[in-house]
Amino acid sequence: MKFLFASDSFKGSLTSSRITELLTMAANEIFSGCEYVGLPVADGGEGTVAAVVNAAGGSIVSAAMHDPLMNEITAQYGVFEDKAVIEMAAASGLPLVPKNLRDPLNTSTFGTGELIRHALDRGCREISVAIGGSATNDGGMGCMRALGVRFLDDKGNELSGVGSDLARVSRIDTSGIDKRVSECRFTVMCDVTNPLCGENGATYTFARQKGADNKTLEILEHGMQNYRDVIKRQFTIDCDTISGAGAAGGLGAALYVFCNGKMKSGIDTVLDLIGFDERLDSIDMIITGEGRADSQSVCGKVMQGVGLRAKANGIPVTALCGSIGEGADALYDCGITSLLTIMEDGMTVEYAMANAEKLYYNAAVRMFREMR
Repeated sequence: MKFLFASDSFKGSLTSSRITELLTMAANEIFSGCEYVGLPVADGGEGTVAAVVNAAGGSIVSAAMHDPLMNEITAQYGVFEDKAVIEMAAASGLPLVPKNLRDPLNTSTFGTGELIRHALDRGCREISVAIGGSATNDGGMGCMRALGVRFLDDKGNELSGVGSDLARVSRIDTSGIDKRVSECRFTVMCDVTNPLCGENGATYTFARQKGADNKTLEILEHGMQNYRDVIKRQFTIDCDTISGAGAAGGLGAALYVFCNGKMKSGIDTVLDLIGFDERLDSIDMIITGEGRADSQSVCGKVMQGVGLRAKANGIPVTALCGSIGEGADALYDCGITSLLTIMEDGMTVEYAMANAEKLYYNAAVRMFREMR
């Protein structure tokens, strides 16, 4: 029996790497002489860099840069060969801003641009940027400023590129953009389809969770509409027609417009980067999972991505999850052949998270015993 272990992390309790270790221990206890391949995975959110570096044999690189409030910090990204994998949340994420200072009028994606520039300096020419978890609603202006784009007001003054500047943009000067950007292939790891503006756009969908009140929402939306119109006038690109342009407060739009970024599912990008399909040869069974299986699991999450690729290769997939909620049955149409949970009757989620390692191992032993 040859297994492939490819589970997402259980947020707040188990990392993807630790899950792989527990599955290995449990499989060895039940199957004598079994073979296995351990492959930590992620869906483009938290843990993506670690998963890709572990699987592809890359390295973690540290860089001095700025957080969303322009304080100096050190952030990390992953590098292997001439490729870089960047989680924008490492530089511009919401947890980097104290709760009492969260205001998307004042935050910037400048640090994400600095990470991209750092990767360019290292010779990377394929750059994947995971754009979930931002603290920003600046349309990606900060990120582009770090790469040499200038955003000007009606008097020709350069703007700093925070959310409050959106309404003041009159012209965009791309003449100074880092020449290496045109040599790169950018992949934007994005699993939301929001346009830049409107009811389902960047501001109204995401800005409130970043600290915006009703008045701030109106200011930001008005500014984002102006920003959209300037881009449309200068570059003949309507960001309201681009799926995912509103992700990360409009960073999706900026990467698309100024870096020719290609929008792609996070999990599909990760699976391609780690060579998932090439690892399926002679695999008899795949074990995957994530913290909670529910209706969101078929919206670009790990189990869906793994299941669909396994299904295309005729390989059965068992999913061992932290908990199972409403809508999880949709996973059966995505190649998942068995759906299990580590929780027992009457157990609370809080208890399960506090005792996740023991519960996961015991459930894995039961699972392998049934397979045998």
